[in-house]
Amino acid sequence: MSEDVDTIEVTDNPAAGAFELRDAGRLIGIARYAVVPGSGGSPERVVFFHTEVSRAYEGQGLAGRLATEALDQTVAAGRAVVAVCPYITAFLKRHDGYATHVSPVQPADLEAVDRAVDG
Repeated sequence: MSEDVDTIEVTDNPAAGAFELRDAGRLIGIARYAVVPGSGGSPERVVFFHTEVSRAYEGQGLAGRLATEALDQTVAAGRAVVAVCPYITAFLKRHDGYATHVSPVQPADLEAVDRAVDG
């Protein structure tokens, strides 16, 4: 593990449907998501369904950093946040600044997650 926190970065990989946490380019964590198109004037919905950080990096606050970056980028893009992932759900409860951007889970969200997992 790198001691230099500056080597840690979070990037969106839309092709993989994941925000990726990397240490000097090495994948060490992911926040997987599915996108549900907007309709009737509603924004696109980003459904977060799985978040994970490698064991070697646990206990350093990196899951929180990953969640913050993923949520900040989602909100900045004008998308709604939908939390199915237990970690993201708990994170949102502790960080109420995202509340106006969070949407309740809809059947289409769960269908999108099923497609993402099976695809």
